[in-house]
Amino acid sequence: MMTARAMADIYDANRQTCKYVHSTSRGHEAIQLATGFLLKPCDFVSPYYRDESLMLGMGYRPYELMLQLLAKGDDPFTGGREYYNHPNIRRDNFPKIIHQSSATGMQVVPTTGVAQGIQYIEEQQLIKYPTPPVVICSLGDGSVTEGEVSEAFSFACLHQLPIIYLVQDNDWGISVSSDEARTMDAYEYAAGFKGLERVRVNGSDFEDAYKTMEYTIDWVRKERKPILVHAKVPLLGHHTSGVRKEWYRTEEDLFKHSLDDPGPKLRKKLLDIKGITEEMLDKIEEEERNYVQKEFDNAVAAPEPDPATVADHVFAPTKVTEEKGTRSLAGKEKVVMVDAALHAVEEILRDHPEALFYGQDVGKRLGGVFREAATLADKFGDTRVFNTAIQEAYIIGSTVGMSALGLKPIVEVQFADYIYPGINQLVTEISKSCYLSMGKFPISCIIRVPIGAYGGGGPYHSGSVESTLATIKGIKIAYPSNAADIKGLMKAAFYDPNPVVMLEHKGLYWSKVPGTEDAKTIEPEKDYILPLGKGAVVLEASQEAMDNGESCCIITYGMGVYWAKNAAKQYPGQVEVIDLRTIYPLDEELVYNTVRKHGKCIVLTEEQLRNSFCEALAGRIAQHCFKNLDAPVQTIGALDLPAVPMNMGLEAAMLPNADKVAERIGELLSY
Repeated sequence: MMTARAMADIYDANRQTCKYVHSTSRGHEAIQLATGFLLKPCDFVSPYYRDESLMLGMGYRPYELMLQLLAKGDDPFTGGREYYNHPNIRRDNFPKIIHQSSATGMQVVPTTGVAQGIQYIEEQQLIKYPTPPVVICSLGDGSVTEGEVSEAFSFACLHQLPIIYLVQDNDWGISVSSDEARTMDAYEYAAGFKGLERVRVNGSDFEDAYKTMEYTIDWVRKERKPILVHAKVPLLGHHTSGVRKEWYRTEEDLFKHSLDDPGPKLRKKLLDIKGITEEMLDKIEEEERNYVQKEFDNAVAAPEPDPATVADHVFAPTKVTEEKGTRSLAGKEKVVMVDAALHAVEEILRDHPEALFYGQDVGKRLGGVFREAATLADKFGDTRVFNTAIQEAYIIGSTVGMSALGLKPIVEVQFADYIYPGINQLVTEISKSCYLSMGKFPISCIIRVPIGAYGGGGPYHSGSVESTLATIKGIKIAYPSNAADIKGLMKAAFYDPNPVVMLEHKGLYWSKVPGTEDAKTIEPEKDYILPLGKGAVVLEASQEAMDNGESCCIITYGMGVYWAKNAAKQYPGQVEVIDLRTIYPLDEELVYNTVRKHGKCIVLTEEQLRNSFCEALAGRIAQHCFKNLDAPVQTIGALDLPAVPMNMGLEAAMLPNADKVAERIGELLSY
């Protein structure tokens, strides 16, 4: 406890050196140390940004924590990329810590995903744990009001997961006091979640904290059920180094909190024990001050990160780099896209017990609203293919915890329009995990998303979201346009150690839209894999048209492939069509080489055009191919409307089609 105090003091005394924003555990030391002492190497814990004493309790040196404080190159957690006490670690004989973000409360979904994964491993008997692991998710009381926290609580209760939610309540959320932010504390809130046990503890009293956490951890280790621990603690330090306590707290409030300082409380208890003297305790304090000073001096002298490493670990390396296997066998009948995807997932589940599939309505009764999961729950059971509640944040974010255990989750968001509640987890947790953990925690998952407009789907079932997703760095995005591609890309996505969003156009699923018959193909064999980042030439222009300067190319994907191919029928031999197949990674080499051959280019999308992925790609083509262009790069997309209207006539007016594309081809070829 004196180590933690000395650390806080030395940081405050060296504010110019400790220039990066940080928080300390002052006031929270007792509950954090008690918890840290009790954890075992098989356990998982997610500290939050004020949990340095929890780290000390688990056995980390101040020097290691200070390397992160000062953003040094030898920081064992993130190599100078992340704030103080944002750890992640896979260290032998220590509890494991997944990537920790700064977004308050957002760690609760991924950490509940760890507990979900442990339960799955136990149920499927994939690993026999000598000691049943427990999961601890630490958070401040102010973050419990986040909506995603309730999603995690709900899932943990419904499935009775082995997790402890340790809520440290210091009455403050930066400058917002508890009485102006909420009508109840976390203990009272937890009463509304049936199946979530709860307990209160005096988090500033070490003895009470230790006994309560010892009982709680042992209970979860045995009963495999969730519990919330509400620990009342004082806030003795600043919110952060950049938000000083004196800016928003009164002297009266600061004095009230000082009365619960865990240090003097523990000192008083120790002095009541026979044989412990003031001199002994003074010596401990002095020793820790000296020790922490040496650790700090060593951390200050440690080297800075090498700037050459700044782009390392955006993705984990994938072994799937070449197209392999049997794409087409003569004599077989063609299949629709939705069936090819279904068969790919079935083959994955059959061969890989670590794989599971969950989302809204994908379970036994329906098998997906597009029948994209039909029969899977019957074949593999309700623990491997199952329904979730309507909670996109949990569906997406839980893959972080599952992946940390070596599981391979395939999850589904029912419509692209409904991915937005899960974007927070996708951006804050999933996309950054590999980079900020320096490769220790890449997220291996597939997020299936039916997308696109057709047949009067209306404003909340027809949207395109690829531009939104393309702005997120650290994820991969596939957008297949036919049955063979969706099966090959699904396999590649599964074997990729990184997060892959699979955009699946619902208008192509069954080839019901006129002109999309080519989306049906002979189904590839089980061994077929199509790597991400490889586009395809789906229609070639004639050499004669190219030699005469009478050709152009169309760069597109998804439904655009069929608009382009059908439009090209009006210009035989003059149009080359490229199907990107993946938005990221993007086959830029194929794109640029094709544009250079023709000198005239259209980039075609179903999305609203302004500020889209399509326009960004057109800009890059203009930069890289400027000397080869005979005309400005053209872009075609939907009208810039807030949503796709329900009426099918209005829908058609908004979207591109073959005739609109053909008209633009004619204009371009006239240059």
